[in-house]
Amino acid sequence: MIYVDADACPVREEVVRVAERHGVNVVFVTNGGLRPSRHPLVRIEVVSAGADEADKWIADQAGPGDICVTADVPLAARCVEAGALVIGHDGEPFSQANIGARLAMRDLMADLRAADPFRQGGGKPFSKADRSRFLNALEASVRKAG
Repeated sequence: MIYVDADACPVREEVVRVAERHGVNVVFVTNGGLRPSRHPLVRIEVVSAGADEADKWIADQAGPGDICVTADVPLAARCVEAGALVIGHDGEPFSQANIGARLAMRDLMADLRAADPFRQGGGKPFSKADRSRFLNALEASVRKAG
């Protein structure tokens, strides 16, 4: 199963393409705003509105043999802990080896933004190279999980 933290996810189409190739089911988890899918491998799971409801749902479901696609570092940490393979939208994996450092960096950046009101912004834009790296990482993860 591939679980996707679908709100603001730039790689939904890529997930479906890889899932089709391997016959893997996909669950797009959202607070709403996604159009229903008629694709037989895709399910849309709409969770209640509220902070981290989609994250909680995914973390409760994901486990060994599953793949989680998210940019949310705390969600990634919970899924890694549960034994799932986790990939960011840019194709970067989350793992036992790097999740501690990724959480620490996230916290540091949040502190820096809070300390300097002029230091806002979301980082670099999503690129074709990020999309390509994601496709390669998801393909490798599906093979590894299978």
